[in-house]
Amino acid sequence: MKGMYKSLIAATALAGVALAAPARAEGPTSEDLVNDANTPGDVLTYGMGPWQQRFSKLDQIDTGNVAKLVPVFAASLGGEKQRGQESQPIVYDGTIYVTGSYSRLYAFDSRTGEKKWEYNARLPDGIMPCCDVVNRGAAIHGDKIIFATLDAHLVALNRETGKVIWNKEIADYKAGYSATAAPLIVKNMVITGNSGGEFGAVGAVEARNVDTGELIWRRPVIEGHMGTLNGQDNGITGKTNASWQGDLWKTGGGATWLGGTYDPGTNLVYFGTGNPAPWNSHLRPGDNLYTSSTLAIDADTGKIKWHYQTTPHDGWDFDGVNEFIPFDAKLGGKDMKLGAKADRNGYFYVLDRTTGKLMGAHKFVMQTTWADGINLKTGRPNYVDANRPGPPNGTEKGTVVFSSPSFLGGKNWMPMAYSQDTGLFYIPSNDWGMDIWNEPIAYKKGAAYLGAGFTIRPIAEDHIGALRAMDPKTGKIVWEYKNKAPLWGGVLTTAGNLVFTGTPEGYLKAFDAKTGTELWKFQTGSGVVGSPVTWTQDGEQYVAVMSGWGGAVPLWGGEVAKTFKDISQGGALWVFKVNK
Repeated sequence: MKGMYKSLIAATALAGVALAAPARAEGPTSEDLVNDANTPGDVLTYGMGPWQQRFSKLDQIDTGNVAKLVPVFAASLGGEKQRGQESQPIVYDGTIYVTGSYSRLYAFDSRTGEKKWEYNARLPDGIMPCCDVVNRGAAIHGDKIIFATLDAHLVALNRETGKVIWNKEIADYKAGYSATAAPLIVKNMVITGNSGGEFGAVGAVEARNVDTGELIWRRPVIEGHMGTLNGQDNGITGKTNASWQGDLWKTGGGATWLGGTYDPGTNLVYFGTGNPAPWNSHLRPGDNLYTSSTLAIDADTGKIKWHYQTTPHDGWDFDGVNEFIPFDAKLGGKDMKLGAKADRNGYFYVLDRTTGKLMGAHKFVMQTTWADGINLKTGRPNYVDANRPGPPNGTEKGTVVFSSPSFLGGKNWMPMAYSQDTGLFYIPSNDWGMDIWNEPIAYKKGAAYLGAGFTIRPIAEDHIGALRAMDPKTGKIVWEYKNKAPLWGGVLTTAGNLVFTGTPEGYLKAFDAKTGTELWKFQTGSGVVGSPVTWTQDGEQYVAVMSGWGGAVPLWGGEVAKTFKDISQGGALWVFKVNK
């Protein structure tokens, strides 16, 4: 009856509307995940395809009718854990899967919002998440739905029942490790990173068998650490002490806390790496590879094929974890395989994704006081030396400097989107700065390893957040939408000439992709810091997003956070379609 029901839907669907293929009992394959961007009847991957462009070819909802978008249902996560809902929904076979704060995973009926099942990880008391108790999403494969937990585990559940199939430890939470990113599935492998750079943890990327959870390869991202492949040594990362002095590489940071993207054409996974540890750059002379970088890693072997370091010798906590999004475009009259990244440091980078060669770098925020540009020949920043925090003087803190962007970044974790129609990237950015200084620090397992203090403050009277449309070929900002509060949610763009994103004030908004004109908004009751998605169901196009204020801003934002202290927390999945 299930197959007959789906056949009837296909037969009666509106002409020209693409539907997902009938769901197989075994579930999505790795090949299905690679093809996700071309199957609008589902959302199988974080980022809506391996390139994670967050572009949908659907155009039922467009600039002409988006004003008629209305809620279909709102499904509450329930309980008292209403904080920091940064998840992106996965949609498959009549079910929407979302993760929740405190390492929870839910399955909701995609037509009614009825909860099918809920899984709560049993977290120990000693977890040490740096930047709230968030989770950014799950991965689906076969009969499994897989997500990471705050105690640095990777858990695979049966997607029909929510029962545990396997549960593997990624790293030791007692040393400050955690995990919050949505896993990436490539060739029947689950590829993940880790969190914990503020505790002197060492970033790594690892691949596990999707069916068993057993480790296939592991690649630490700090020089001097040994990689593994099938239980054997697989070469040291970089060269020991090439850019780290003494034993500093052993606690060097570089957490890979945002996950990665995948390009089937090059068979490379692209992972960003976080800040070096400690923040006090005077304690660790050198470039400190491979922190604050983008790494291209061979998906089969875990070998690093190329790297590009956006902030060598980082002294401002400008993590380089931001997503690297592959795209194809013509540069200088030549068709090129490119990738783009809007970095925490305030610059938008375009690289040749096959070699890592820098093709362009442009500022996408109001100001970058730490550097006055990027040298296109060397690929290195033009540092403003006077704006690096000074070294501590004995037990006293060092010289205080003003830096913009703040350490929360010109763009933090929230994913941008790329439209194949307009050729523009839509960047959720923030304009703010900080007073920052260095302090004495020594490493202690499980303790914060910063060696710095800071106070964040706004730099503009009318906004902090700004959604910006940037042309990657020229670096020109085509349009911008300014928001009073910081933007902290992901972006979706569609062939209906639309861009969707949320605001901390509680709105999901839609904009004209070409002009930036605001066309629609809906108040969800709590700050929107999740990533919206869209798909077709029963011949109609739907949009979904998670609502629930939280994340790093209220924890680390200082004076900026106090400005928005009255935003209500929450935890709900909202689903919309056009009212006919």
